[in-house]
Amino acid sequence: MANVFYVDMGYTKSDIAIASKTYGLILTLTGALLAGGLVNKYGVLKILFIGSILSALTNILFIALSQSDHNLILLYTVISIDNLSAGLATTAFIAFLSSLASKEFTATQYAFLSSAMLLFPKFLGGFSGVWLESLGYTYFFTMTALLGIPTALAILYLMKQKWHA
Repeated sequence: MANVFYVDMGYTKSDIAIASKTYGLILTLTGALLAGGLVNKYGVLKILFIGSILSALTNILFIALSQSDHNLILLYTVISIDNLSAGLATTAFIAFLSSLASKEFTATQYAFLSSAMLLFPKFLGGFSGVWLESLGYTYFFTMTALLGIPTALAILYLMKQKWHA
């Protein structure tokens, strides 16, 4: 959906490629490296929680982009922050999934868990075009930001239960 959105906002394929494939990649890797160090220092759940909040908040930046005029600085900012938070959240989530797998059955359990983690988002993603057409970009991105609330609440619940990875 992101590339379609950028094109709909009037950005050229060249603008999009430079922003997402260059800066985006660098920031995704930076987020992953940052998460690795932070998970070591603060634990999986705290960083997973921060990643979930940041990922939801980046959708608010997409709202700002959808309501702005052609602004390359804003495009680069949104893509950079989105990819940084995605790198951080994904790395923390992989660490979380890894902690769930037992040493005896690591390959099988991790394969199942990593496939299961994508099932719901892929299912919902199949409806994104329909939702976008009926809602428009502002409400669509508001809805996607709100989808982060159950995730954050689930992580807070695990933290309250003193679950340790």
